[in-house]
Amino acid sequence: MTRFEGLIAAQFAPFHPDGRLNLAAIEPYVERLVADGLTGVFVNGSNGEGPNLTVQERIEVAAAFKAAAGHQIAVIVHVGHASIAEARKLAAHAQQIGADAISSVSAFYYKPTSVRLLVESMAEIAVAAPETPFYYYHIPGLTGVSLDMRQFLEQGRQAIPSLRGLKYTAPTLHEYQDCLTFAGDDFDVLYGTDEMLLPALAVGARGAIGSTYNFAAPIYQQVIDHFRAGRLAEAQARQALLVRMVRVLLQYPPIPAQKAIMSRLGLNLGPCRLPLPDLSEEEAERFYAQLTAIGFFEQLHLAPVVD
Repeated sequence: MTRFEGLIAAQFAPFHPDGRLNLAAIEPYVERLVADGLTGVFVNGSNGEGPNLTVQERIEVAAAFKAAAGHQIAVIVHVGHASIAEARKLAAHAQQIGADAISSVSAFYYKPTSVRLLVESMAEIAVAAPETPFYYYHIPGLTGVSLDMRQFLEQGRQAIPSLRGLKYTAPTLHEYQDCLTFAGDDFDVLYGTDEMLLPALAVGARGAIGSTYNFAAPIYQQVIDHFRAGRLAEAQARQALLVRMVRVLLQYPPIPAQKAIMSRLGLNLGPCRLPLPDLSEEEAERFYAQLTAIGFFEQLHLAPVVD
């Protein structure tokens, strides 16, 4: 079974100042991800403001990312929607454009109350793209759906022929490890909490999807390289810097703050859509100053490739 390994960026939605999609920004965006060594991009998820986009806009964004990525990096398209019918349209389109995989969150308004109902719901979506690998997107902090993921894999094995694994975005490492143990060679379980990458590696993670990989991938890659080489103290030091970065980030609206970092690094992806508030000039300068004070920008520019 093909697995996704390495760092996959959870993409930001590119907008013009007036809130329209800025599809022209996607090609240079992908070029940057490739240059930073990312192995894939996760499109139209939480970070990409998927719930803030219309279905047509999500179709346009997915197509533009696949066209820009070609075969350079993998493209995983998030198709989750409060309406299963709309999710099926997005899934079918993702298969049509040749996406490497699709993923879906649970319904987040009328929520499934059992693993069985969750599996049935995901099966309805996945069948619309039967030739495309399907990953359930477990993010209980946003969906409010916190069901047993090992049970989901157990039951999903039979009900969802295209099921290939999970995008697991939660701090419950004991369950994540249990899913990895159960998965074996049958499923791929990608980790999605950036600030916990090192402990996830320790329990067996091989691939990770995250928002801060858009701009901090060189440092995260150091964490991976040090860990795999057995240099645990060095891996811990790199991860500690990233934890400090995330602690600063969480003092602000996270997605607008991360887009501010992207702009600072030379890639302006525009504002966010309401109800996400953009940072004021004063907030942005304070944010940059805090990141500078912990040495984030300096270490980002100096981050070497570890042999």
